[in-house]
Amino acid sequence: MDTADKLSSYLFRNAAGDDNPPNAIEVRDQAAQLGRQLVDAMQTAQVTGDRLGQLVRNLFECLELGKEGAEISLRAGENPNSLQRPI
Repeated sequence: MDTADKLSSYLFRNAAGDDNPPNAIEVRDQAAQLGRQLVDAMQTAQVTGDRLGQLVRNLFECLELGKEGAEISLRAGENPNSLQRPI
């Protein structure tokens, strides 16, 4: 829960203002790192599932890291045969 809270707070703090701030890549990279930590924590706690995996994939897609999102979402429990997964 700590990692999810950190990610949520980080995204909230950085969502206000310009859609393309000068430090956008830095913000994206930090959010992605927190997302990776969240998936690690989910696996450790054995809290995974198809919907959680989809949400992880969506997060990474929003961060313009779609390929990584498609891969890491499987670790978060997304069904590899889901119709929503990218081809």
